[in-house]
Amino acid sequence: MNANPSKRLLSLDVLRGITVAGMILVNTPGSWSYVYAPLKHAPWIGLTPTDLVFPFFMFMMGISTYISLRKYQFRLTAEAGRKLLRRTLVLFALGFLLNLYGQAVFGEGNPLAHVRVLGVLQRFAICYGVAALLALTLKHRYLPFVAIGLLAGYFIFLVLGNGFAYGPDNILSKVDMAVLGPNHLLNDHGIDPEGVLSQLPAIAHVLIGFCCGKWLMQAPDIRQKMLRLFLVGTTLAIGGYLLSYGCPISKKAWSPTFVLVTCGMAAALLALLIEVIDVQGRVRWSRPFDTFGVNPLFLYVFSEALAITLNGITLPFGDGRASLHDIAYQAVLRPLLGDYGGSLAYALLFVFVCWAVGYVLHRKRIYIKI
Repeated sequence: MNANPSKRLLSLDVLRGITVAGMILVNTPGSWSYVYAPLKHAPWIGLTPTDLVFPFFMFMMGISTYISLRKYQFRLTAEAGRKLLRRTLVLFALGFLLNLYGQAVFGEGNPLAHVRVLGVLQRFAICYGVAALLALTLKHRYLPFVAIGLLAGYFIFLVLGNGFAYGPDNILSKVDMAVLGPNHLLNDHGIDPEGVLSQLPAIAHVLIGFCCGKWLMQAPDIRQKMLRLFLVGTTLAIGGYLLSYGCPISKKAWSPTFVLVTCGMAAALLALLIEVIDVQGRVRWSRPFDTFGVNPLFLYVFSEALAITLNGITLPFGDGRASLHDIAYQAVLRPLLGDYGGSLAYALLFVFVCWAVGYVLHRKRIYIKI
């Protein structure tokens, strides 16, 4: 089956939507004390289904970066530079403002004194900005070597700096403490999962997605797109698992093997989706994810702001006060479905609310670019 190589692949939106829906699902349980194992992050070393959603989105960001920069012929023009800078600053500012909002709602004293500087959106901003700049200024045949160099250099930092230890003696913690200070990071055993030094392999992550986007879009027909992605994906995933004997897989450290395995799995899943959706035309099951995929960053930002708001608004409940979030879980879902079932039901309902907002936007053809 041949197809125009410039034809839009619905599977790209679907995979982007799957990752955004997954990110929202794992971020909003009814209770953090009652979460099923697959919906938890690995404590330090290891990989769970939850650990896949963030890196899958990073991989898709790389593919989207390739597609969006094609209209500039991958040259750093004034227009391309303005777009790159604007998007980078907007993403970083949104992430910071969300952190500030959360600190204002849940913290004490001056929110600016304890606001977390980095986070998920900030990682999107930094990695997009650097990867896009490299794509506009370097010949693309050098980009795989840049990604390999970043991963190899980061591995050296980890080996020399006790980087696989889960504690404050880790070089990741030392750099975060020195650059950000103890009051401006998410302190997970002294380590910020989106900290300063781990931006390096995350940039490589987006560059790998960019290179896969190039190989994908330049394939002459749709089946070759699928086969190329599947070959690259399985190679990366198997290679990453083999290397994990010397370099453990860790999402919180964003280890080089974590990059290879998750990029490989994302590429293989995208290849499968291309076969099912774009080749075989089986699209009905994917419509809900398509809704998330066409407004991904807006719906993620909306979900984060809504989650903070529902936890911040309190009403009289029992002998005291409780947040809207706690009332929904404690008074309605937990009695009906139990601890774990109620917690999962809350997360699913929250995802549905976000989907409903996205569905209205999609029906009205409103696409909010961030």
